[in-house]
Amino acid sequence: MRRRNLGRVTLAGLPFLIALLVDLILFAALRDRLPDRLASHFDAAGDIDGHVGRTWYVLGIVLALGVLGVLWTWTVARGTFHGPSHHRIIAGGYALAAFFGYVLAAVLFVNLDATEGDPAGGFPLWQLAAALGTGVLGGGLGLLLARLVPAPQDPRTGPGQLPGERIALADGEVAGWARSAGSWWLPLSTLALLAAAVVLQFAVGWLAAVPLLLLGLALLTFSRPCVTVDRRGLTVAGLLPWPRVRVPLERIESADSREVDALAEYGGWGYRIRPGRSGVIIRSGEAIVARLVGGRDFAVTVDDSATGAALLNTLADRQRAGR
Repeated sequence: MRRRNLGRVTLAGLPFLIALLVDLILFAALRDRLPDRLASHFDAAGDIDGHVGRTWYVLGIVLALGVLGVLWTWTVARGTFHGPSHHRIIAGGYALAAFFGYVLAAVLFVNLDATEGDPAGGFPLWQLAAALGTGVLGGGLGLLLARLVPAPQDPRTGPGQLPGERIALADGEVAGWARSAGSWWLPLSTLALLAAAVVLQFAVGWLAAVPLLLLGLALLTFSRPCVTVDRRGLTVAGLLPWPRVRVPLERIESADSREVDALAEYGGWGYRIRPGRSGVIIRSGEAIVARLVGGRDFAVTVDDSATGAALLNTLADRQRAGR
């Protein structure tokens, strides 16, 4: 690992390590004043509705901050975060570590000097507000520290055209291209949401089931989107007229076909917006990447993306030439 990358990874994992050490030191210092079973779960009003033993509470601290820290550090190390997005993800890690570190420490103080006959009085809601404030301060500190480490620059952003092929068309010749973009997780997610809606309908009631049902139906209509390149530009549409994403030809500088990593480059799947880029990303793999006027990229993952990108270049050239 290069020194700069090591610095970024260290900076990403540091807040979780500090929060973990602070909470463990507090537990060790307050151990003699804590009951054998700690109040550890609270309802929306802050009243106690769950207890856990000391050992399990310490294990919970280690798992909560340790696992979250490892996952956050791994995301920073493996992801392609550039410029401001790199600063924001570092700041987000500091905010999360500060928030959860404060909450776990506050629970210890709530249990201070409590006994079985005189249990803890609950988790005051002002503690939650204080935790949020601590998270904001932690995020601000993380943002300042992130600017001390040079952030990687994205070579794909900025002005200029992408290198792309063209398809030769005769004067007056009309052409179009369309492909369905499939992914294994979309139909499975749809079935899972619909199944969860049915379970909630019987277990809780229809009010709890409706949001999942609507989300599942919306996902179903977009479970196999169609990507089209024609005289109107680049269009991504589902089974229904809406939702639909269209990028007109006059906004496209050039297009290319390349492999994209959904998690590393776009932070997940679906309609994604990131600094310098956006797109409809339903899987990792080949994609049409269009460089827009102003330097941003728009990507859509689809098979045979090379043909779609080449035709898009040809049609964009025609648009600029006024033909």
